[in-house]
Amino acid sequence: QVRLVESGGGLAQAGGSLRLSCAASGRTVSTYAMGWFRQAPGKEREFVAALSGSGRSTNYADSVKGRFTISRDNIKNTVYLQMNSLKSEDTAVYYCAAGMVPTMTANLYTYWGQGTQVTVSA
Repeated sequence: QVRLVESGGGLAQAGGSLRLSCAASGRTVSTYAMGWFRQAPGKEREFVAALSGSGRSTNYADSVKGRFTISRDNIKNTVYLQMNSLKSEDTAVYYCAAGMVPTMTANLYTYWGQGTQVTVSA
């Protein structure tokens, strides 16, 4: 069993930055591929970024490529999402997830956090 807890969300201005954290307990994050997803009001949950268990493979949604970076600290058992050049359309609840492969498909992830709100003001 893995428990995931996101933090770091909040209010940012367009063009600003935030760093989200996803702290894992139960098993080390290096055992799993990790993903970040987001869900805006009235929209379906969408893929943001994913990182393989080894950390050597990453995948990003086109909408965040070049602006967001996913990384992991296996000592702290934490995964991060650095978000730069934020846009108003990045406003959403952000979720981290753990699974066996760094896929864009949400239902292939086994464990999910409770989410953290990110609001970007224009």
